[in-house]
Amino acid sequence: AYLAGDPVRSAQCGFWLALTQLLGGNAARGSGWLARVGRLLEERQLDCAVRGYLLAAAALGAWMSGDSVGSYELCTEAARIAARFNDRDLAALAWLGQGQASVTGGETARGVALLDEAMVSVTTGAVSPITARIVYCGVIATCMGVFDLRRATEWTMALSDWCAAQPDLVPYRGQCLVHRSQILQIHGEWPEATVAARLACEHLSQPTALPPLGMAAYQRAELHRLRGEFDDADTAYRQAHQHGREPLPGLALLRLADGHVDAAIAAIRRAVEESPDPLGRPAALAAHVDVMLTSGDVAAARESADELSGIADTIDAAYLHAIAAHADGSTLLAEGDAPAAITALHRASVGWRELAMPYEAARTRVQIGLACRALGDSDSAAMEFDAAREAFNRLGATPDLARLAELVGERRSTGVLTARECEVLRLVAAGKTNREIGASLVLSEHTVARHLQNIFGKLGLSSRAAATAYAYEQHLVGQNGP
Repeated sequence: AYLAGDPVRSAQCGFWLALTQLLGGNAARGSGWLARVGRLLEERQLDCAVRGYLLAAAALGAWMSGDSVGSYELCTEAARIAARFNDRDLAALAWLGQGQASVTGGETARGVALLDEAMVSVTTGAVSPITARIVYCGVIATCMGVFDLRRATEWTMALSDWCAAQPDLVPYRGQCLVHRSQILQIHGEWPEATVAARLACEHLSQPTALPPLGMAAYQRAELHRLRGEFDDADTAYRQAHQHGREPLPGLALLRLADGHVDAAIAAIRRAVEESPDPLGRPAALAAHVDVMLTSGDVAAARESADELSGIADTIDAAYLHAIAAHADGSTLLAEGDAPAAITALHRASVGWRELAMPYEAARTRVQIGLACRALGDSDSAAMEFDAAREAFNRLGATPDLARLAELVGERRSTGVLTARECEVLRLVAAGKTNREIGASLVLSEHTVARHLQNIFGKLGLSSRAAATAYAYEQHLVGQNGP
């Protein structure tokens, strides 16, 4: 039915109904509404901005099918219609589409300029909330896809400030929350990143699971892994797989951190050999370097490090140059060339500082310390190790603290554990899960996880299996006190 006999208004409402269905994962319903709107426009010969919205929808379909040129042309026509009718929402969507099509078509500079123009319309309040959400998610996803972390961070922070001034607006839902979590993680704000990832999973699970849930679960798993919450990480990786997100390379790194090197090798080899996603390949290659160096296969690590360097030279993104330099330096160190390793690692360190990525910077400091130690410079090595330890402590990166403790030969002592931590350790040794430990000690799972982080960090341990072995070595199992 037409709204009060107004076919233009009816067409507008029909389009937004279609978009709402499409964003909710209901492709058939969304397509049905788009077809109805198109028929209404043709039957009534309506000359209005809705024609531009239909072009934007068609452009999205062309872009997703790989037709960047066709998508750009459709968005260009939509932009003309937006200008003719002074429709700011349509203009923002057209700029977004032009930007995405330009980036995937190889014209990155033109693309990011168009994306910036779209985001300006969002942060100045020129568009509606639903358009703001679409543009923000699209811009951040595209920036992350070309490893432009600076731009992704800048727009995330700008939009956060804008939303903070509008208390009635709920700005982040689903996929937007995933991107926000990724940005927060990159800059070392892990507690906030964890909250965003959890909320993303909740939003994408209700009332029914939506396709981006796999991505949200993977992001949540990554944060659990980095903080040493291995059981929770394993559960989240499984959820990611269940909802269509391959849980690699994260799952391979989880297996490595938990001491299952053979499983890590098998998983990361598959990730590198079978990865269909070129944008995800740098992460897979970097993880492959880590796993291969741990297993002693330096030749395999060198192959991946060289490929990473080639990708960085081709795409020319600061993040890729830093991750490639870290991989190259770590491999050079394993190859016995400590001076060259330090040179490469220093390049990585500069990159991480410029990108404000504290976790990656700390990991590189560890490698620089090892290279300094190999050259007999114990004072410089100690300073690098101390700086890395401080960063890992601040982040709550328990597995990295444990690895660092092993590398520098720090002593372990039960004397540093509190009575509660000893109770938790004994229950871990008894094979209890975090949930079971919480029930036994009347603690939340979050509190149990925090105690485990403290235990692992104090004792220089990296897994529950190692904690169990330690508890038996120290005759803690079966005791009633610390």
